[in-house]
Order: sequence, then structure tokens, then C-alpha cells
Amino acid sequence: MSGISEDQMQKISKMQTCAVSNAIEGMNIRSKTEGFMTPNIKSMFPNMGGMAGHAVTAVIKASVAPTENSTFSRVKFVDEVLKIPGPRVIVMKDLDSPNVIGSFWGEVQAAIFSSLNCVGVVTDGGVRDLDDMQKHNFNAFATTELVSRAHVHLVDANVPVTIGSLTVNPGDILLGDKHGVISIPSDVASDLDSAIAKVEAGEKEIIDVCIAQDFSPERLKDALLAKYGHHR
Repeated sequence: MSGISEDQMQKISKMQTCAVSNAIEGMNIRSKTEGFMTPNIKSMFPNMGGMAGHAVTAVIKASVAPTENSTFSRVKFVDEVLKIPGPRVIVMKDLDSPNVIGSFWGEVQAAIFSSLNCVGVVTDGGVRDLDDMQKHNFNAFATTELVSRAHVHLVDANVPVTIGSLTVNPGDILLGDKHGVISIPSDVASDLDSAIAKVEAGEKEIIDVCIAQDFSPERLKDALLAKYGHHR
């Protein structure tokens, strides 16, 4: 696991995903086109603020009725949740995606998983009971809203899942806000503050030129050249 404390994770939850993305890009530790989910995974409560936690992964299906051999016990899932340090984010792969029909999520599940120190869900399925989920301050990132549970049932837990083109492993650190969801490598999580500050200092230099009383296009071009060179 990451070794990130609950206090550190709370601090990460207040960071903006865009700022974190910029900081990680500056570290050159992964491709600039990787490490975040595609925009079909949307914040369902963009005014709720950010969430961060260790991933608890799960797999569901709702389009067909479960059988004894196809169902992962919800009681056993509680044990799987508790294997991952808190705070936790449930990352749920919907096998019916993109033709999702039944939601695992609603008022009751928000209450259950909030009690287990889970701060939200990320799924390529859908969610429902939106007002009640918000009452529990349980965040949600999904592809859509849904009306029914249909035949929803758990299929597996704490296995690698791919959602929004991002593969998530149990214990991974995820940060989500109104812009989307990003994965944070555990070995750089403690360096984010300083890396974000460095990026923002460089951005401020450009912004200061733009808002200066003595602004001129020539000064702007000089600043852009100094920051980006000739090729960006």
C-alpha cells in the first residue's frame, strides 16, 4: 500500500486535479496522455468538492439475474473493503458498460460505505438516489444517472479494473473533482505540494505579464519565449 496517512490523504483531497496533473507531468514519470480517466467518467456532484482515497476495486453486472456461481457476497465485500487502508474510494467496473442498465449505488449503499470510511465511488456504470447520496456526503463519478437497480450484483472484488481507459489496482491513490479523476503514484504523493507550487510560480509569471498596467504584446511574447521556447 501507499503508506499515505489519512491526514495526508485529506490534504490531497483539497488539491485540484488539474494542478496535480501539471505537477506529475513536470516529474516526467509517465506519459502525459496517461494516468487519468477519460471524460466519460463525470463528476455527478461537481459542487461537492474533491475526494481522495485508496482504491477498493469491484466488478458488477446488472443486465442478467445472478446465479450462485456468479455472485460475490456483499458480506464478503465488507472484508475486502477493510483490507485497504482508509480513506477509501470504491472503483466499480460495470460489465454492462457502455449499455448500463442497473445501479449498485444509491442511498443505502452510500450509508453503508460511508460507515466504512469510503468517500465516494468511481464507476463506468451509473448511480441513482442522487439527492440522498449527497446527504451522506458520498461523492460519485460515473457515466450517467440510472433509475433502476435491475439485477445488479457483485461479481468480483479487489482485482485490477479498467475504467475510463485507466487501469486501477487495489490500493492505488485516486483524486477526483469536478474536472475528473486522476491516479497519483504513491512514491510522489508526498512531493505534490512543492511540485504544484513550482508549476504555479511559472504560471504566475505569465499571468502577471498579462494583467500588468504596462502590458504589451511584445512583453507577452518575450515571456512566452522564456517559458516555452520556440517550439511550444
